[in-house]
Amino acid sequence: MARYQIILAYDGTEFLGSQRQVKSRRTVQGVLENALRKMGWDGKSVLMAGRTDAGVHASGQVAAFDLNWAHNLEALSNALNANLPADVAVRQVQVAPDSFHPRFDATARRYRYRIFSQKLRDPLRERYAWRVFPSPDEDVLHALAAMLPGKFDFAAFGSPPRPDGSTERHLMQARWEKQADEWHFEVQANAFLYHMVRRLVRTQVVIAQGKFSKEIFARALAEQVDVPSGIAPPNGLTLVEVTYPDNL
Repeated sequence: MARYQIILAYDGTEFLGSQRQVKSRRTVQGVLENALRKMGWDGKSVLMAGRTDAGVHASGQVAAFDLNWAHNLEALSNALNANLPADVAVRQVQVAPDSFHPRFDATARRYRYRIFSQKLRDPLRERYAWRVFPSPDEDVLHALAAMLPGKFDFAAFGSPPRPDGSTERHLMQARWEKQADEWHFEVQANAFLYHMVRRLVRTQVVIAQGKFSKEIFARALAEQVDVPSGIAPPNGLTLVEVTYPDNL
């Protein structure tokens, strides 16, 4: 018996999130556990690095499980992918310490949110990006993102996993990058609040469209004042990477 750590990629469009729910709900954890059972796994639950919402994608989700496996890592990866549906893939497999937990051992998580500006809808493209119009001011996006790195109380941008949990988070990186006619928001933190990235994105976009002042954003970080209501849709968000100490 060994503990294995895997990196998963998935298209979240047809999933009601990553975390297993009732049997009738299709989730990433559920299809992964079904694939493992076909390979002789008899565990109760795989461990996941974090929860992604319905419609959110991932290229770097991390999971772990204990399994009796008599073959090499490449064979394990091939067997998992053969038993997983087309919208999920195992990208990497490695043996982990017996005590490894993908959520509690993580030191940081990185997300990417994609937007593009176009008046007419684009059904194929909008599966993975949020279409906004009118175009946001790129300089304003950069100025707003520059306020984010550091330790802040992000209560205005999300709720904690537990009712009594802290809303303070440490953002190591936050920036907008122009990619052709798209803007990508890259953000890394020790942890995120529920809906935090999507609310950060929407608030920055509506401010950069001239609908609200930059002062609202600064006050939300400093004083936790309310930001404009609403969150960016899930289809533009991807969990890109989960980071661990060098010895894991």
